[in-house]
Amino acid sequence: MSTSLPLIAWTHQGEPRQAQWRSESGAPVPRRVVTADDTLAADTAFRMAAEGTGLLWEGDFQNARHLLQALMRRADRKPRKAAARSAQKLAVATPAEAFHLHRQAQAQRARVLAAILIPLEGDYSIALRRAPDWRQACTEAWGPATGERSVATLRELLGLLGAHEWRKKGVEVPALGAAPLNRIHPHYGVFSPVRGEYVDLIANTPLPSKELAFDIGVGTGVLSAVLARRGVQRMVATDQDPRALACARDNLQRLGVLPRVELLQADLFPPGRAPLVVCNPPWLPARANSPIEHAVYDEGSRMLRGFLAGLADHLEPGGEGWLILSDLAEHLGLRPRDQLLGWIAEAGLVVRGRHDVKPRHAKAADAGDALHAARAAEVTSLWRLGAAASASTSASASASAA
Repeated sequence: MSTSLPLIAWTHQGEPRQAQWRSESGAPVPRRVVTADDTLAADTAFRMAAEGTGLLWEGDFQNARHLLQALMRRADRKPRKAAARSAQKLAVATPAEAFHLHRQAQAQRARVLAAILIPLEGDYSIALRRAPDWRQACTEAWGPATGERSVATLRELLGLLGAHEWRKKGVEVPALGAAPLNRIHPHYGVFSPVRGEYVDLIANTPLPSKELAFDIGVGTGVLSAVLARRGVQRMVATDQDPRALACARDNLQRLGVLPRVELLQADLFPPGRAPLVVCNPPWLPARANSPIEHAVYDEGSRMLRGFLAGLADHLEPGGEGWLILSDLAEHLGLRPRDQLLGWIAEAGLVVRGRHDVKPRHAKAADAGDALHAARAAEVTSLWRLGAAASASTSASASASAA
């Protein structure tokens, strides 16, 4: 058996068994694994899940889905005393403390809901009663089947299926023009451009040049596609993640602009300089709980600081760096505005202008969301940055942008 993945072991009718452990979320192999079927009561399953026990399912597949829904209801239904304690903590917490308490609760909930485990055959088929055929979704996420049996959580498999459906139908991006050539098809593990306001900023800000642009952290390729539709003749787009590069290639090919875009696997910048360098880094400086979350969380603001620190050396004279960034971190007390402005100045950059937009996503208007106050105040900005030595603006431009 291949050792490229860790192994999960359990006992079936007194016989030891093992398989590869698949976890895109980075979850460790459960410390204890027991077999479970349709006779398992939801309350018992919830208690075992809360203790960290993995439930390897051997019953009807659709009943496993019902059990997962029952675990969700129990995870979201806090006992009265626990709910009162949680509310009391949040009432006196700072925005940053409230954010971290929210993240801790999310992580604990995810651990409980990851308890139901599904065995997969060597071709990704599921040999359970009433099991669906999700082989295509698994292949898109994990690559061609190797013939080795494996185990994954039911919740993660449902995530693979959801990603497969989004990949098929795509996400409409009005900034790309009229249908049908205005859809982006995100791949599994690549952040979907569901928040269109930041794409609109790229679509509407005056271009300093149409000759060449660098797209740092290409993701789905949506920003490169928008710039190409605006007439930029050549682009170099980078990303560290092979999945993102494959996703971008697929989307740019669909949209007919791939010949103008060179895709490179790189950490931040490609070689050389450009009159326009665009970057949309993760917005929240916090530790990701799983590899997939790295599109949202940037611990220590590593990518943001790396982009700012290297930007001046990759701009042509008079060129602009476009930083697309939400100020949600500021409202959560995770990164003050003065710190961002300090990093800009330390990097030898000045702010030539800033374009702002309010978010349109549903959570911004959801008063029941744990982070509603911060989300309601959030603004997404496109910061137009230039090298200080070649900037024609004075320090007052930076002050006005603050």
